[in-house]
Amino acid sequence: MRLLLALVLLAWTGIARAESPSDAAWKALREGGSVAVLRHARAPGTGDPADFRLGDCPSQRNLSSEGREQATRIGARFRAEGVPVERVLSSRWCRSLDTATLAFGAAQPFPSLDSFFSGRERQDAQTRTVRSLVSQWRSKGVLVLVTHQVNITALTGVFPAEGEVVVLMPKAGADFEILGRVAP
Repeated sequence: MRLLLALVLLAWTGIARAESPSDAAWKALREGGSVAVLRHARAPGTGDPADFRLGDCPSQRNLSSEGREQATRIGARFRAEGVPVERVLSSRWCRSLDTATLAFGAAQPFPSLDSFFSGRERQDAQTRTVRSLVSQWRSKGVLVLVTHQVNITALTGVFPAEGEVVVLMPKAGADFEILGRVAP
């Protein structure tokens, strides 16, 4: 009976030490050469108001105070994990730019990361551009892309939560591998 109990405990501790998908994602980010695709932090609602105007934040759906705190925590976690962030690109929507700025200090607006929730005719062209960007990333640092659920789902097939990170590893050609996800 003691032998059986010892075997069960040994097996259980082995399972407990197994690497989770989140652990694998953080490991890949720490090692660099990967791409972190981040859905903007918490911004209550869906889509944008009818009077939406690019560059006019009051006309858009914006980060809540919880979302602003979430974005700050994301950046702090990247720093605590020692992730070598090299470049940050963002959708031009205020909620994405604010997420990027609060988390990483700054971001370069990149129109192909803009939401196509209300403009599905742009989906294929934008997704091709982002797929090419990801597959061509060759660096020791990490490329961070801050964007929207519809964009991430079109690119990866993953439906991320607000503030969730999908970690990609570029491969030869216009391809990549999904290495894991980091929950918000």
